[in-house]
Amino acid sequence: MTKMKNERYVDRGVRINNSCLPKVKKASKARKKRYAVGLTFLLSFLLFATTNAQQKDFHSWAATPPMGWNSWDCFGPTVVEAEVKANADYMAKNLKASGWEYIIVDIRWYVGNDKAHGYNETDPDYVLDQYGRFQPAVNRFPSAAGGKGFKPLADYIHSKGLKFGIHIMRGIPVEAVKRNLPILGSKATAKDIYSTDKQCKWLKDMYTVVAGRDGAQEYYNSLFKLYASWGLDFVKVDDLSRPYHTAEVEMIRKAIDLTGRKIVLSTSPGETPLASAPHVQQHANMWRTVDDFWDNWKMLQEHFDVFARWNAYRAPGAWPDGDMLPIGKIGIRAERGNPRMTAFTHDEQYTLMTLWTIFRSPLMFGGNLPDNDAFTLSLLNNKEVLAVLKYSSNNKELFRNASGIAWVADDAKTGDKYVALFNPADGDEPVKIAVQLKELGFNSACKVRDLWSNKDLGKFTGEFAPAINKHGTGLYRISAK
Repeated sequence: MTKMKNERYVDRGVRINNSCLPKVKKASKARKKRYAVGLTFLLSFLLFATTNAQQKDFHSWAATPPMGWNSWDCFGPTVVEAEVKANADYMAKNLKASGWEYIIVDIRWYVGNDKAHGYNETDPDYVLDQYGRFQPAVNRFPSAAGGKGFKPLADYIHSKGLKFGIHIMRGIPVEAVKRNLPILGSKATAKDIYSTDKQCKWLKDMYTVVAGRDGAQEYYNSLFKLYASWGLDFVKVDDLSRPYHTAEVEMIRKAIDLTGRKIVLSTSPGETPLASAPHVQQHANMWRTVDDFWDNWKMLQEHFDVFARWNAYRAPGAWPDGDMLPIGKIGIRAERGNPRMTAFTHDEQYTLMTLWTIFRSPLMFGGNLPDNDAFTLSLLNNKEVLAVLKYSSNNKELFRNASGIAWVADDAKTGDKYVALFNPADGDEPVKIAVQLKELGFNSACKVRDLWSNKDLGKFTGEFAPAINKHGTGLYRISAK
């Protein structure tokens, strides 16, 4: 485990004078001095505790929506180390300067003989340690040999100035229960903490961990202690959302915090119940709002309703997640579809990127980065667009009518407005979508800049009504004259 340097705290020297002290008859100066020193110590301790708590606030670990690459859309459960490194190399060279930083190994990295277009549940070759914790399959991740786990791969990614993450399933491995393996840090064994209740319906690798049983919290603690020793920066925990597993979310949160390492927590999959929104917001950095999202216009169109539902629950460090971006070269060995460049048209890709940006969803790219064409790279590296994702505020839907959909947001530093216009209609001709500038607070001529083209469009008064292509979008900055 990477040794964490202790934080230094500076005593701010709280001043106390005699007017702060209770009046005590015939109190000696020495007694008053001792009282003052004691009160100073108490206030300093409270200040230290408050500062310490603030610095441990996990929301600050993802102050803006996380941006990265995830192996799922192109490699399903079969990604290998060389492919992960190739994507890291590309990101470091071409995307890091724009804020892209996470490299995520998705599902079943612990199975040596998995397959594309589904999962091998007939004779999976699981790799576990003596405490029931999955380890990387060495035939897929050669640097994990000798019990090194993901540390060598994490070190490689860190050497590129990037961050490393993995996907895991909620619970304890069924295989650990079958072998009744011991739990590190507890006298309990795997059979003492599991239940078949609420087992994942679509993948049978895990059993539920029953909160409150001896060894339950210790199991999650041992898991994240291992991940922290590997140098993990991000974890995507699957099968937490449908139904919402409150107790296991809390055990995971506690286990992460005990490591002392800043590990961003993403919960998945499916739409997290709205009733659980306050809880997940208090315990995770991001959470899924939909099932797996693919390159299908109907699925993309549904996000207008999804994001409108979830807009009230976004907060700094706590981001509703519209799922991955299925663009670029996907389907190489995926769960769904064959190798392909995304089925989205260019206009639909602009819509996808604009909607995720104006809503401030995390951006997790699904394509194989080394296969990017110039257009795909341009979608990911537009710094004016990414500034909306990172720094805009008061994001909301302005209107939805027969002509189209509009979202707006503020640039708090300048007072400018961001406006995103969408044409979800199926007609072949572009549609003019009008925004009344007075509704945005502009009562005189204002300037409009197209953020995708990085071009100024001129001055407008009263109304701004650009023509938007079928399934297309426009993203603009509107400024006072």
